[in-house]
Amino acid sequence: MQENNQFNFEKYLKEFKQDLIISGYSEKTLKIYILYIKEILNFINKKPEEINERDLIGYLAQKKENGCSNTTLALIHAVMRYFFKEYLKMTIIDEVKTPKKAKYLPIVLSKEEIKLLFQATKFGRNRLMLKFMYGSGCRVSEVVKLKINDINFKEKTAIIRSGKGNKDRMIILSKEWIIEIKKYLKKKKIKSEYIFTKKNGKKISTDTIQRIVRESAKKAGITKEVTPHSLRHSYATHLLEAGTNIRYIQSLLGHSSLNTTQIYTSVANEQLKKIESPLDNM
Repeated sequence: MQENNQFNFEKYLKEFKQDLIISGYSEKTLKIYILYIKEILNFINKKPEEINERDLIGYLAQKKENGCSNTTLALIHAVMRYFFKEYLKMTIIDEVKTPKKAKYLPIVLSKEEIKLLFQATKFGRNRLMLKFMYGSGCRVSEVVKLKINDINFKEKTAIIRSGKGNKDRMIILSKEWIIEIKKYLKKKKIKSEYIFTKKNGKKISTDTIQRIVRESAKKAGITKEVTPHSLRHSYATHLLEAGTNIRYIQSLLGHSSLNTTQIYTSVANEQLKKIESPLDNM
């Protein structure tokens, strides 16, 4: 009986994956969704059409008891919703509550810390890469895919192709960075269509960028947990503090909802609290 179920699971997984591909989901998202659905089906061990809301609640409860965070549980709930409601046309997920995500303020570096980070980063590709992330607010997955042809050097802009949600968007670029990247590309021995590459001309990996950021933060003496996304958070917060309209920031970051961008207003308020009243300096 288990073997028959497993055979049927593979059929469902194959069709579910095809639905995700047609919907335009990224390869990374495909892997995550298939992984969780496979785990859910094996845990419940029923034909998908026979699964009920108590089965799904039981699985989520087991994940929670094993230390799974509410953020991950919310992701699993989204996976369940797509599989059961969109793919199987079942409504059982409507009876399963969405776990509340824990709300954390993003880690933001001060402008002084940003400068220290750059200074601690090896001159050339690595420093230009960090400057690009802070100066554009791009995700690390977008950085590795950036191509020379995506940049409009004259207009000081670039197009991020197939960003999150499979959407293209325009970003602005620093005048200083444009000058530096032109010099870097001109001196580069092995030519490539990608901006940031390995020595052999192939595009750099996200893992390599994450390691470079960690090592630079350590060298700079920054005690915060710095990741590539910290540079994106810093970019958004510093724009907001400079008076940039939050709608523009939403567009530059590629957020589909303004609610996602609103978190930076809380971070900016935290920075405002550090300003001393002029009365205290009399």
